[in-house]
Amino acid sequence: MPVISSNYNPPHLFKNGHFSTIYSSLMRKVNGVLQERERITLPDGDFLDLDWSFSTKTTNKLVIVLHGLEGNAQRPYMAGTAKVFNKNNFDAVCINFRSCSGETNSLYKSYHSGATEDLEAVIEYIVSDKKYDTIILTGFSLGGNVTLKYLGERDTVPKQIKAAIAVSVPCFLYGSMLELHKTKNVLYAKNFKKHLLEKLKWKQKYFPELITDEDLKKIITLKDFDDFYTSKAHGFTDAVDYYSKSSSLQFLKNIQIPTLIINAKNDSFLSQECYPEKEAERNKNLFLEIPAYGGHVGFYEKNNIYYNETQSVKFVSEHV
Repeated sequence: MPVISSNYNPPHLFKNGHFSTIYSSLMRKVNGVLQERERITLPDGDFLDLDWSFSTKTTNKLVIVLHGLEGNAQRPYMAGTAKVFNKNNFDAVCINFRSCSGETNSLYKSYHSGATEDLEAVIEYIVSDKKYDTIILTGFSLGGNVTLKYLGERDTVPKQIKAAIAVSVPCFLYGSMLELHKTKNVLYAKNFKKHLLEKLKWKQKYFPELITDEDLKKIITLKDFDDFYTSKAHGFTDAVDYYSKSSSLQFLKNIQIPTLIINAKNDSFLSQECYPEKEAERNKNLFLEIPAYGGHVGFYEKNNIYYNETQSVKFVSEHV
């Protein structure tokens, strides 16, 4: 489908991409979402924590929500999405990626932008229960890339999966890495690196033979982290190999269910390749919206129901 027009027009302050990004991450509060945690065992013996919230009415519809880098199921964008879908008669399950639920995972490997096997395991677990016949996938940032890659890298997906939404998604990882290393994003990059290194130090306690103090001192940038840990722990040659094989951009042409991508033009994390207009024009199932504003997962609205949340519900109602 061609690129669809956007009418998102936030208050003046929120037209600044950095302001909307930071406000939405640090200041937004979403109340009234009651989550119940469930732990499942993955095929490799590791565990994953799922946080469920439910519609007030019995329903056969479910939204699966995936967070971004170093996020979790309690982030405002996760809770906001669960809340708006719960109010529209969907149950919601927010996935905490490995090591993101408040407890480090069991294995040396963890999660990354292309690790679709854990999403696949969750979907198989849910589908086997036969409770839901309509499932929607929604991913943010890294979770958006996982969602799109999952949909495009396989010939078929379970028939219960009817649509998907990816928000602020770095579908070309190498380009986003370059953007994150620019001066404009120095505070974000430092924050990401801080949290990633803290988790790597926890890994060091359990796998001291694989991580030395000297190794940690050599990690100066996010790319250094991906060269040392993300790539090696997950079977890639190096960071560039990881970015190349894990980017969802190359898989968009294969997506066979209605899928909406919402990427703000002023998202400082995204390179030009992360606005896949040609791919959208060539795939009838792919809908691309490029609002002028919104920063990175910062689509503020005055009623605290964010623009991407209302657009997601609207998209599902029109295509499912």
